[in-house]
Amino acid sequence: MAAASRSFQRPRLLLVRYLLDSNVLSEPARPQPRPKIITWLEENITQSATASVVWHELRFGALRLPKSKKRYGLLRYLKEILEPRLAVLPYDQDAADWHAQERTRLAALGRTPLAADAQIAAVAATRGLSLVTLNGADYAHFKSLQIISPLEA
Repeated sequence: MAAASRSFQRPRLLLVRYLLDSNVLSEPARPQPRPKIITWLEENITQSATASVVWHELRFGALRLPKSKKRYGLLRYLKEILEPRLAVLPYDQDAADWHAQERTRLAALGRTPLAADAQIAAVAATRGLSLVTLNGADYAHFKSLQIISPLEA
Protein backbone atom coordinates (compact mmCIF):
# COMPACT_ATOMS: atom_id res chain seq x y z
CA MET A 1 0.00 0.00 0.00
CA ALA A 2 2.90 2.37 0.68
CA ALA A 3 3.92 2.34 -2.99
CA ALA A 4 0.36 3.03 -4.07
CA SER A 5 -0.01 5.91 -1.64
CA ARG A 6 3.10 7.60 -3.03
CA SER A 7 1.61 7.60 -6.52
CA PHE A 8 -1.68 9.13 -5.31
CA GLN A 9 -1.60 12.83 -6.08
CA ARG A 10 -2.62 15.35 -3.47
CA PRO A 11 -5.39 17.76 -4.44
CA ARG A 12 -4.39 20.91 -6.25
CA LEU A 13 -4.79 23.89 -3.96
CA LEU A 14 -7.09 25.64 -6.43
CA LEU A 15 -9.80 23.12 -5.53
CA VAL A 16 -9.45 23.46 -1.77
CA ARG A 17 -12.43 24.99 0.04
CA TYR A 18 -12.03 23.59 3.56
CA LEU A 19 -9.35 23.53 6.23
CA LEU A 20 -9.84 20.56 8.54
CA ASP A 21 -9.18 20.74 12.27
CA SER A 22 -7.56 17.85 14.15
CA ASN A 23 -10.81 16.77 15.82
CA VAL A 24 -12.41 16.20 12.41
CA LEU A 25 -9.40 14.37 10.98
CA SER A 26 -9.07 12.12 14.02
CA GLU A 27 -12.72 11.04 13.93
CA PRO A 28 -12.19 7.99 11.64
CA ALA A 29 -9.61 6.67 14.11
CA ARG A 30 -12.05 6.70 17.03
CA PRO A 31 -13.43 3.37 18.26
CA GLN A 32 -16.98 4.55 17.43
CA PRO A 33 -16.68 7.22 14.71
CA ARG A 34 -19.78 9.35 14.21
CA PRO A 35 -21.36 8.48 10.85
CA LYS A 36 -22.26 12.10 10.02
CA ILE A 37 -18.61 13.17 10.28
CA ILE A 38 -17.40 10.19 8.25
CA THR A 39 -19.95 10.96 5.52
CA TRP A 40 -18.89 14.63 5.49
CA LEU A 41 -15.23 13.61 5.13
CA GLU A 42 -15.97 11.13 2.35
CA GLU A 43 -17.92 13.77 0.41
CA ASN A 44 -15.43 16.63 0.92
CA ILE A 45 -11.91 15.23 1.35
CA THR A 46 -10.92 16.14 -2.22
CA GLN A 47 -11.78 19.78 -1.50
CA SER A 48 -9.98 19.82 1.84
CA ALA A 49 -6.57 20.56 3.29
CA THR A 50 -5.21 20.93 6.78
CA ALA A 51 -2.70 23.22 8.47
CA SER A 52 0.82 22.23 9.41
CA VAL A 53 -0.16 23.04 13.01
CA VAL A 54 -2.94 20.43 12.83
CA TRP A 55 -0.57 17.89 11.27
CA HIS A 56 1.75 18.48 14.23
CA GLU A 57 -1.12 17.94 16.69
CA LEU A 58 -2.07 14.66 15.02
CA ARG A 59 1.52 13.34 14.86
CA PHE A 60 2.29 14.45 18.42
CA GLY A 61 -0.89 12.80 19.68
CA ALA A 62 0.09 9.50 18.08
CA LEU A 63 3.79 9.62 18.97
CA ARG A 64 3.23 10.34 22.64
CA LEU A 65 1.28 7.10 23.07
CA PRO A 66 3.16 4.09 24.39
CA LYS A 67 4.36 1.66 21.73
CA SER A 68 1.18 -0.28 21.04
CA LYS A 69 -1.28 -1.35 18.34
CA LYS A 70 -3.16 1.91 18.91
CA ARG A 71 -0.06 4.03 18.33
CA TYR A 72 0.98 2.15 15.20
CA GLY A 73 -2.58 2.17 13.91
CA LEU A 74 -2.79 5.95 14.27
CA LEU A 75 0.59 6.49 12.63
CA ARG A 76 -0.44 4.20 9.78
CA TYR A 77 -3.72 6.10 9.37
CA LEU A 78 -1.80 9.38 9.11
CA LYS A 79 0.82 8.03 6.70
CA GLU A 80 -1.27 5.79 4.46
CA ILE A 81 -4.74 7.35 4.52
CA LEU A 82 -4.42 11.08 5.23
CA GLU A 83 -0.99 12.03 3.92
CA PRO A 84 -1.61 10.95 0.31
CA ARG A 85 -5.03 12.62 0.14
CA LEU A 86 -4.61 15.85 2.07
CA ALA A 87 -2.57 18.94 1.35
CA VAL A 88 -0.84 20.37 4.42
CA LEU A 89 -0.70 24.16 4.30
CA PRO A 90 2.06 26.05 6.12
CA TYR A 91 1.73 28.70 8.77
CA ASP A 92 3.47 31.34 6.67
CA GLN A 93 4.16 35.09 6.84
CA ASP A 94 0.64 36.05 5.74
CA ALA A 95 -0.81 33.81 8.45
CA ALA A 96 1.63 35.22 11.03
CA ASP A 97 0.63 38.79 10.13
CA TRP A 98 -3.10 37.95 10.39
CA HIS A 99 -2.47 36.14 13.68
CA ALA A 100 -0.60 39.12 15.14
CA GLN A 101 -3.39 41.49 14.15
CA GLU A 102 -6.11 39.24 15.58
CA ARG A 103 -4.10 38.55 18.73
CA THR A 104 -3.76 42.29 19.29
CA ARG A 105 -7.47 42.87 18.70
CA LEU A 106 -8.52 40.02 20.99
CA ALA A 107 -6.05 40.99 23.72
CA ALA A 108 -7.62 44.46 23.81
CA LEU A 109 -10.95 42.69 24.44
CA GLY A 110 -9.43 40.62 27.25
CA ARG A 111 -9.43 37.38 25.22
CA THR A 112 -6.42 35.16 24.77
CA PRO A 113 -7.00 32.29 22.33
CA LEU A 114 -4.71 29.29 22.34
CA ALA A 115 -1.73 29.86 20.05
CA ALA A 116 -2.39 26.68 18.02
CA ASP A 117 -6.05 27.63 17.48
CA ALA A 118 -5.03 31.11 16.36
CA GLN A 119 -2.47 29.69 13.95
CA ILE A 120 -5.03 27.30 12.46
CA ALA A 121 -7.53 30.15 12.13
CA ALA A 122 -4.86 32.28 10.46
CA VAL A 123 -4.10 29.62 7.84
CA ALA A 124 -7.81 29.31 7.02
CA ALA A 125 -8.51 33.05 7.00
CA THR A 126 -5.54 34.07 4.85
CA ARG A 127 -6.42 31.47 2.24
CA GLY A 128 -10.15 32.13 2.24
CA LEU A 129 -10.98 28.62 3.46
CA SER A 130 -13.82 27.53 5.70
CA LEU A 131 -12.55 25.99 8.92
CA VAL A 132 -14.18 22.63 9.60
CA THR A 133 -14.12 21.83 13.30
CA LEU A 134 -16.12 20.23 16.08
CA ASN A 135 -15.06 23.03 18.45
CA GLY A 136 -16.52 26.11 16.83
CA ALA A 137 -16.49 27.97 20.14
CA ASP A 138 -12.66 27.89 20.10
CA TYR A 139 -12.70 29.95 16.90
CA ALA A 140 -15.84 32.05 17.31
CA HIS A 141 -14.04 35.29 18.27
CA PHE A 142 -11.83 35.46 15.18
CA LYS A 143 -12.81 37.91 12.45
CA SER A 144 -13.07 36.91 8.79
CA LEU A 145 -13.38 33.22 9.55
CA GLN A 146 -16.15 30.94 8.34
CA ILE A 147 -16.65 27.96 10.63
CA ILE A 148 -18.41 24.74 9.61
CA SER A 149 -19.35 21.82 11.82
CA PRO A 150 -19.76 18.54 9.96
CA LEU A 151 -22.33 17.60 12.59
CA GLU A 152 -24.52 20.51 11.50
CA ALA A 153 -23.79 20.47 7.76
